[in-house]
Amino acid sequence: MTEQNRQLKEDLEKYFDSHMDEILSDLNDILSIESSFSEPKEGKPFGEGSAKALAWGMSQGEKLGLDVKNFNNYAVSMTYGDGEPVLGILSHLDTVPASPDGWSFPPFAATLSDGVIYGRGSIDDKGPSVAVLWAVKALQELNVPLSKGFRIIFGGNEEQGCEDIAYYETQEAFPPMVFTPDGSFPVLNCEKGMVHLTFSAPLDDDNIKEISSNKTINAIPDKCAVTYKNDEVSYNGRPAHGSRPENGDNAVTKFLADYKGGSALLKALAAMFPHGEYDGKTIGLGFSDDVSGVMTCALTCLNTENGRLTGGIDIRFPIDRTYEEISGIITKALENAGFATDECSGMEPHYVSADSPFVRTLLDVYEDVKGERGEPVAEGGITYVHNTEGGVAFGAEFPWENNNMHGIDEHISLETFRYNLNMYANAIARLCR
Repeated sequence: MTEQNRQLKEDLEKYFDSHMDEILSDLNDILSIESSFSEPKEGKPFGEGSAKALAWGMSQGEKLGLDVKNFNNYAVSMTYGDGEPVLGILSHLDTVPASPDGWSFPPFAATLSDGVIYGRGSIDDKGPSVAVLWAVKALQELNVPLSKGFRIIFGGNEEQGCEDIAYYETQEAFPPMVFTPDGSFPVLNCEKGMVHLTFSAPLDDDNIKEISSNKTINAIPDKCAVTYKNDEVSYNGRPAHGSRPENGDNAVTKFLADYKGGSALLKALAAMFPHGEYDGKTIGLGFSDDVSGVMTCALTCLNTENGRLTGGIDIRFPIDRTYEEISGIITKALENAGFATDECSGMEPHYVSADSPFVRTLLDVYEDVKGERGEPVAEGGITYVHNTEGGVAFGAEFPWENNNMHGIDEHISLETFRYNLNMYANAIARLCR
């Protein structure tokens, strides 16, 4: 580490420690906005909450003196410096829904307890977004000279398909270097491909009146309620992100493993998705490679609607496979079990070479701030830069953490939040100074 970089690192650490109460107040403000997708309205394509969160982001950018633009409430951008920026930081202010049921603290507030900040969006992506804004504020107030421009982009639809960024790219180009705080440290340069599939068939058990579980396809279900003609049974599990099924306990497959009725469809699903299996090996998947590791496959939704059994599946597959291959295997398996595929969509894998100057610089920042050398990581989660050429994820969590992303008691430790602040400030300075 150069003397200049060492001094900046120390100055930034002192700055953030002395302003932490203000930083947490800003975090509380954005967490208090319920910004999951809701009914679109005129000028608000993703609903009231998303638009309100973007308005908050704009106000923060204006306070920092950045050049702020609103792209019809799909996204907002905030640019520092003259000329074309060299760096883009892409984050999202929408979240998945949250009910207060089961939470230790209110989901729509920043609650600091025993060194942990709780709240929906604290790790995905509102907490990291606040860290990025305060990184800029710190560099400004410490009078750190930057010779190159950068741009912050906040979107409002990451959790519902990224229509925000698809629209944004028709209006404004990304800078040549882009990172998002929507993944893992040290640098997430490899993202598995994804298949999201829904299926259905007429329910073939007259004794079942209703099955009710999760309806969010990228979340492991923690509850599954089954209403029979003369009984009702509830299965409880543990929620997790759909790309990390091993961190959860799937209530739907727990029900299927316990099912004793006469439905050929439910028995087929029980055989296809054994409780505790996460890689889809039973249905002919289970692939892995040396770069991206083992794939995941989870039955995340199971419900009844108008006499039909409906379900959803979340798959994340290695970079040496294709969407066509994986979707073909799962649709064929469902067809053989008697199900029709209603919708099937996904993405091919995303990979950026670990030898690129951009990745190497971010790894250097990580080493200087964290005090240890890090290596690029691969994950199944689809980050915000999955479809952005050359884009990588830089934080916001560490690979060994489980922050209950998308689940009850989503959180970020105060220690990790401090690392977020320091990583992003040092990265901006290193890439733009």
